[in-house]
Amino acid sequence: MNGEKKKIEATRASMNFIAEHIKKVASRLDIDSASALVDSILGAKKIFLMGAGRSGLTATAFAMRLMHMGFSVHVVGETTAPAVQADDLVIAVSGSGETTSIANLGSISKKLGSKLATITSNKDSTLGRISDVVVIIPGRPKEDIDYEDYQERRMIGYTQLVPLGTVFEISALVFMDAIISELMVKTGASEAELKKRHTVFE
Repeated sequence: MNGEKKKIEATRASMNFIAEHIKKVASRLDIDSASALVDSILGAKKIFLMGAGRSGLTATAFAMRLMHMGFSVHVVGETTAPAVQADDLVIAVSGSGETTSIANLGSISKKLGSKLATITSNKDSTLGRISDVVVIIPGRPKEDIDYEDYQERRMIGYTQLVPLGTVFEISALVFMDAIISELMVKTGASEAELKKRHTVFE
């Protein structure tokens, strides 16, 4: 039995670490910035989501939920996405806030006069500095950054194994789903209404 437990030691440790991290993120969430994001969503004519890699996947998932809510929402880079205008909201998801392509697109959106909101771990990043709204979602622990190799982390007594930006991406996804819950409360939308807008092509 002990042998079986050891086989999934890293798996369970990672799951527990991520779960605890999400609890800390929730308890330390800046209410003002989260409220500003909600207000910006409610006040936008159109909403655009963008992110690169796995952060892009979380942004797309958020776009899907916003669509279920009835918002006019698009994913930057999709061929069907219309032009961004001054009364639109662009939401960037980037753990570092320094992803070149996303930072460049954020700069363009600002020049067009749209509002820019960023979900990131780094308020002092390029995206953080140019955004109208910044929601901080803490990402990788300092030990993960200083000691990239898992064996090095074991040597210093820090044994947590969470790959790359996983902590930020999952925490950001949970946060954005929670924002949907907030929007449902504020708009009075029911789950039944959301289901009506869900695709039938599955």
